[in-house]
Amino acid sequence: MRGVLAGTPLSQALLLALGAMLLFGVGDLVYKKAAVAGVPAHQFLMGQALLFAPTVILIALLSGAPITRAALWGAAAGACSFVAFYNFSRSLATGSISVNAPIFRMSFILTAALAIVLLHEPLTPLKLAGLGLAPVAAWLLLGGAPAAGRKPAAASLVQVGIATVALGVGMLFYKIGVLQGASPAVLVAAQATVFMPTATAFSTWREKRLVPSAGALRYGPVAGLMLVGAFLLMTEALRRGQASVVVPIAQMGFVATALIGFLFLREPFTPRKGAGLAAAAAAMACLAAS
Repeated sequence: MRGVLAGTPLSQALLLALGAMLLFGVGDLVYKKAAVAGVPAHQFLMGQALLFAPTVILIALLSGAPITRAALWGAAAGACSFVAFYNFSRSLATGSISVNAPIFRMSFILTAALAIVLLHEPLTPLKLAGLGLAPVAAWLLLGGAPAAGRKPAAASLVQVGIATVALGVGMLFYKIGVLQGASPAVLVAAQATVFMPTATAFSTWREKRLVPSAGALRYGPVAGLMLVGAFLLMTEALRRGQASVVVPIAQMGFVATALIGFLFLREPFTPRKGAGLAAAAAAMACLAAS
């Protein structure tokens, strides 16, 4: 990695965070396609884990990095990830994606706040401006009017609230892990050792069978591959930079999703989406300069 990246640790962290953002955005597209295809959340997560877990565990073994007690923070992050992604997927069954997606994406604000309070990362005016612009960008790019006549269900809002808190806390666990000396590869592998058996056991309990559905096998491994790269890049960025800067940038994958939609999927470019991209660019510029 050192031979590829140049510059200061801060510039390296920003470059890695941007790479993670791109891969998270592509992963989001796969999530969206799976949801449209009617793949149940528990089946999709099991299909995702089938590729994610063996890949990151192999990478960790090949890296030769020592496995220390600090890797337990990665395992804790894995438990948080399962709670987060399952509850978010479930929330879409009775709620509007235009409401729930922006709420879920605000998890990085919780991560940044916890890093500032618990890890004593600095809060500068530029960082504050970036953290303020990021949710505006999420609302502009992901939000909108709910379906006609459809009000958000209370259960859906509770589920997306749980998902948001779980993801925000889980991202902080990665930073604590690298601060205590765990390598990024070992942390992500530790996450997988919790996520995969949990997702598999839960799906098996729901379906009364172990074999994943055809839809889960079609979309899950692709999402898993994207998340392998995204999490490895993000944790490496956390090793070099502040969680209150790296996580907000990495978790703005909706920017990459929007750009892919405009450039390759022929989705319409509206003034609202243009404003969202401008707000996202301003947010990332403020965070990078903070």
